[in-house]
Amino acid sequence: MTEHIEVLPDRAALVDRAFALTIDSIHAAIDARGRAVLALAGGSTPKPIYEKLSACVLPWDQIYIFWGDERYVPVDHPDSNAGMAKQAWLDHVAIPESNIFITPTLGNDPAADADRFNTQIADFFTPARGAMPVFDLIMLGMGDDGHTASLFPHTAALDVTDRYATLGEKSGEPRLTLTFPVLQHAHTILMTIAGSNKQTALTHIFAETCDDREYPSRRLRQATGELWWLLDAEAAISPSV
Repeated sequence: MTEHIEVLPDRAALVDRAFALTIDSIHAAIDARGRAVLALAGGSTPKPIYEKLSACVLPWDQIYIFWGDERYVPVDHPDSNAGMAKQAWLDHVAIPESNIFITPTLGNDPAADADRFNTQIADFFTPARGAMPVFDLIMLGMGDDGHTASLFPHTAALDVTDRYATLGEKSGEPRLTLTFPVLQHAHTILMTIAGSNKQTALTHIFAETCDDREYPSRRLRQATGELWWLLDAEAAISPSV
């Protein structure tokens, strides 16, 4: 694993750097493997990154889109991660509809839809038995509680290691999420973190010892590929982090 930690002066600079790394990852994946498979994040931080991508000229037919997690709402719901990415980016470029894998959330059965999400990934990647699918780029954020994707502290989803996707939950509300083994096997993980409210979690995540059930994002430091931590100055906890 190669870990990079960068502190950017403000959120605008963080967005610019994340955008540049995303473009680099897409081109590197296409050059190496003929396609770029991305898992996107939700939330407010990645939205301006997606808006910048909407103005790009890229080989869209070689780019495939999944999501790292999703709230259990329809795509047209204001809280939908997929809906946000479509409005900010995907609806404005010539990416084939068949290249966009919307997380299933319409079955009124979150556990069954988590199974469908798992099958969706398995059918696309067809990994060997016992192997993990390898995304080219997984874009993630982190909550002030240290969660990433929908892998929240002290929840059952943290213990799932034999599936690609599972059912998560926050305050009793269902979420669908990739599992940590999938996140950890990506070629590149891009974590974008902004705001002073993230400092406490980051202090624990970068400490010598940490309970990773309390601060789940620490588990990303077991990644096998490249892991980028992009922090704005408000989130940074020291000159080196």
